[in-house]
Amino acid sequence: MSRSDGGGQMPSGGIQEILRVRRDKASRLVEAGWSSFPNGLTVEHHVEDVRSAQGDPPSEAQEADPWFTLGGRLMAVRGMGKQSFLDLWDHSGRLQLQVRRDIVGEDTYKKVKLLDIGDIVVVKGPRFVTRRGELTLQVRDITLATKSLYPLPDKHAGLTDIEQRYRQRYLDLATSPEVKEIFAKRSHIIRFIRRFLDERGFMEVETPVLHSLISGASAQPFTTHHNALDMDLYCRIAPELHLKRLLVGGFPRVYEIGRNFRNEGLSPRHNPEFTMLEFYQAFATYEDLMDLSEVLLRALALDVTGSLHVPHGGWEEGSEPVMLDFSKPFRRVAVR
Repeated sequence: MSRSDGGGQMPSGGIQEILRVRRDKASRLVEAGWSSFPNGLTVEHHVEDVRSAQGDPPSEAQEADPWFTLGGRLMAVRGMGKQSFLDLWDHSGRLQLQVRRDIVGEDTYKKVKLLDIGDIVVVKGPRFVTRRGELTLQVRDITLATKSLYPLPDKHAGLTDIEQRYRQRYLDLATSPEVKEIFAKRSHIIRFIRRFLDERGFMEVETPVLHSLISGASAQPFTTHHNALDMDLYCRIAPELHLKRLLVGGFPRVYEIGRNFRNEGLSPRHNPEFTMLEFYQAFATYEDLMDLSEVLLRALALDVTGSLHVPHGGWEEGSEPVMLDFSKPFRRVAVR
């Protein structure tokens, strides 16, 4: 068995030894009173809440200061004798934790010493600023939420294997906070498109994914079989025909944002399963829909980036980015 640890493959013996050590730690934590995978934990705040809380944090945590309850993944563990510093990450950012033996007690501190990078914990306590000026949460209570048995990729190199990044998205997300921004931006884009079309009288619909005909575009389909009907069906390669049938049925403006499937090649930019937007409008020409598409893309660029001059993602690293100018009218060419 092998598993990538950053830029290369970890030897089989290495990963097996790490698994053995971490499983041993998990067993010791259970014996000490912590469950490896408990239920019913409550998280009331996020890292951003600690950073944006009103008032200046004190230089020393006080008993009367407000407590925060956070949950997140440990991305660094630094032991310093009678106290330890941990880096906790959640979806909103990173925060340093201070765990002092004289505050949490000897038994809890021994459990903290068994924590690893990748473990997910729930912590409670007030905030303060260290002598070095770093905002920190002083832990008054800590609970293990999930024990991580596998090591995370190297925190500096991250995942360098492009195939592994796409096949194991959870690892990429756990170690590369900037990747989360791509997911968040995609969600933003989908919400904007829905709002844009809804405001113009379009109705969102869902049409069948399983088709009896190969239709909607020129592409190879995925084939499946319907047992009850004893017939072959095809995963749709486009929602086109069903959307046009809704226009025939009397709905003048419809759109769908849904998954489509094309049984062809694949690459980091070309997936056999992908999301497509299609919209149709009665009493309109293709030029009307070209106009609407241009308005949509221009408004989308401005909303997502705050500018009509957007860097294109395909330039070589180290060179000047290619800028897309959404302020100019789009060039139009014939299909031929």
